[in-house]
Amino acid sequence: MKIVFFGSSKYSTIVQKALNSKFGLVLSVSAPDKPKGRQRKLTPTPVKEFALKIKIDVIAPAKLDKAAIENIAKYKPDFLVVSDYGLILPPKLLKLPKYDALNVHHSLLPKYRGPTPAPSAILAGEKKSGVTIISMSEDVDAGDILSQKKYTLSADETADSLLTQLNRVGAQLIIKIIEDCLSGAIKKNKQDDSKATYTHRLKKKDGEIDPQNPPDSITLSRMIRAYYPWPGTWCRLTVHGRQFTVKFLPPTVLPSHKPTDPFLIQPEGKKPMSIKEFLNGYPQIKDLIGKLLSSTQPQ
Repeated sequence: MKIVFFGSSKYSTIVQKALNSKFGLVLSVSAPDKPKGRQRKLTPTPVKEFALKIKIDVIAPAKLDKAAIENIAKYKPDFLVVSDYGLILPPKLLKLPKYDALNVHHSLLPKYRGPTPAPSAILAGEKKSGVTIISMSEDVDAGDILSQKKYTLSADETADSLLTQLNRVGAQLIIKIIEDCLSGAIKKNKQDDSKATYTHRLKKKDGEIDPQNPPDSITLSRMIRAYYPWPGTWCRLTVHGRQFTVKFLPPTVLPSHKPTDPFLIQPEGKKPMSIKEFLNGYPQIKDLIGKLLSSTQPQ
């Protein structure tokens, strides 16, 4: 079995590890190293780190150009498997595998195509989400459906917890699909393009709150959960002429604290704290916090 895995995030490694444990991987493809921390040290992705740790071949091309495709082709893959990789696979690459190029998508396609299905579902107030395994096509997320499984969101679901759960489900689905492909038992179902909805790539600005016109409480709760851990929900405040950034976090980030607040607050350069703790240090912000807590709920 020759499987080439494409992924970049910590969520990708859930699928990567499951595939490697079940079948073994001949190659992992990930995003290039990025500078992190105060020292801006070049740091590999979690997928690359895992591959290096267990001595799987790994490459991290900046783009999937002719050289990268030729490099991947040397492995003569039976399958390509993609989970939260970050780049679109070109048609020439999709034609490489003996059997199929498979994608683990974090929604019930054709709903929520695109790069951010998990946070988009939370923002929309969805009660259910799920995982879809598709046979990849030239049109992004439009390939034939091979398997789907629903997932019920919890009331405090964040993008972090949702992506973790969906990749656990997706890891088991992709293993079954590969086994079905090998046995000839695979069934493909075309997507109904008329029911497709689309998501956009998140930007830091998406999480910004206007302190003069804050969102209603339901929207704020969804933003805080959907944008955790990135891009975060935040605003800029000015106290005594000094401007600083404040982040709003889901209560679940401090499970030992067991806060009753609908959200936690993290002033710039400090640890997350309860609303009461924050107001003790910044009583001037009481009006804003009051607006966020008592804003009118939408119908």
